[in-house]
Amino acid sequence: MDDSGTANSGTDSGTDENYPENGAAQQDADGGRGARQGLARYARPALIAGTVIAIVCVALLVIIFFLDSFNATVYSVGGKDVQDTTDEAKAIRESYAAVRAGAAVFLALGAALAAAAGLVLYRHRNDAGVNDGDSGEDVDFEDLGGA
Repeated sequence: MDDSGTANSGTDSGTDENYPENGAAQQDADGGRGARQGLARYARPALIAGTVIAIVCVALLVIIFFLDSFNATVYSVGGKDVQDTTDEAKAIRESYAAVRAGAAVFLALGAALAAAAGLVLYRHRNDAGVNDGDSGEDVDFEDLGGA
């Protein structure tokens, strides 16, 4: 009962000798296309990350807008104006300035990352993978129609 049911069970020592050679393309899950090369390999995750960053920053800016509006409303209930030159009004105006500036910067970076990744994906949408190519088979309409 030496046989464990696997090929090369006696010689397999956990190495990569049973895997395909290094030149073989890995297959994507969508349609069996060859693996993307270069920047196109990182474009899809970059597009997702850039989109998520942009959405989170927009949500953060909306929340800050509502908090600023609420603070200004509460402050003005006592007959004061948030645009006054007092220290209290200035503190209310600047309470979320750093977060607002950071969110705007990250929004711009996220949008630029998503746009660049989308451009790379668009440019490499029809690139052939490493193993893709002409199989030498010429199929025309008559062959497909069975005539």
